[in-house]
Amino acid sequence: MDTKQKILIVDDDHDIRSLLADYLNDNGYQATMVADGKGMWAALAEQHFELIVLDLNLPGDDGLTLCRTLRGKSNLPVIMLTARSEPLDRIIGLEMGADDYLPKPFEPRELLARIRSVLRRAHTPQQPDQLGPRKYVFGEWTLDTTARHLLSPEGTVISLSGAEFKMLSIFLEHPNRVMNRDQLLNMTHGRDADPFDRSIDIQISRLRQKLREDARSPQIIKTVRNGGYVLAMTVSTEYA
Repeated sequence: MDTKQKILIVDDDHDIRSLLADYLNDNGYQATMVADGKGMWAALAEQHFELIVLDLNLPGDDGLTLCRTLRGKSNLPVIMLTARSEPLDRIIGLEMGADDYLPKPFEPRELLARIRSVLRRAHTPQQPDQLGPRKYVFGEWTLDTTARHLLSPEGTVISLSGAEFKMLSIFLEHPNRVMNRDQLLNMTHGRDADPFDRSIDIQISRLRQKLREDARSPQIIKTVRNGGYVLAMTVSTEYA
């Protein structure tokens, strides 16, 4: 029985996907190659994969669109590749639900290290006492950690991107505690945090919009001058 972990490579550049497939196969994985979104969906319908290496620039639906659609159906880990070097592209990719992001050109060794890191995080089992609450309740809002969505005071389901969900969870785990951008970056991006990354401000702005905050005078996630941000509410938790 073949126990190799299966990796799906989605890239329209034949040379790149062939190189990556050979490298991953030589390093203990079983790689499958496709050139576009149609090929990706067909491959996913036929077999189970542990991770997708997804190029951002694809014919037809691009990587961002594919990642966003995938996130509505599955938590399958995604590492996004792109020839673009703009920080905004990385931010958007992560907010669409990518687990990691690697600009081209890159060393196959670095991609291999990132694949191992993402798979390690994805397969680290949680102990029962580490599962955390099923719901966070703050004011009239509820974050459902099982469904991974936000419930408005009227009971309306508000979808969150992976990055938004992670950011709001961090605030709810640390209510009434001021956290600066460096702390938030480390908690959301880990070792890949970039000190010049402005994604924290973008994510918080989008969270405030979904929480119907007045941008000039937010009451839930407040800005602390020269300090950072704070979730200024009492939070209660519900467990399964």
